[in-house]
Amino acid sequence: MAVPRPTDTTRWRCTLCGNLTRFDVTRTSTVIEYVHLDLAGEPTVEERDVRSESIESVRCRWCNAVDEVELVDRPGAEV
Repeated sequence: MAVPRPTDTTRWRCTLCGNLTRFDVTRTSTVIEYVHLDLAGEPTVEERDVRSESIESVRCRWCNAVDEVELVDRPGAEV
């Protein structure tokens, strides 16, 4: 079950405990990265292009509820 992602005007809220700030997010993504290796072989990602991304689950850090989040309006956001 995909979980809706927050927007500029919404954020997540746990429906069980009311948490607004701490979540563990499991996501699947397809990404193209430009990786630069220095002469010692240490990699640095210089460019990242996210082609697709899906949030698989969201777990509340406060009460451990899984997929019990809802989207609520951000305070002060233009609706």
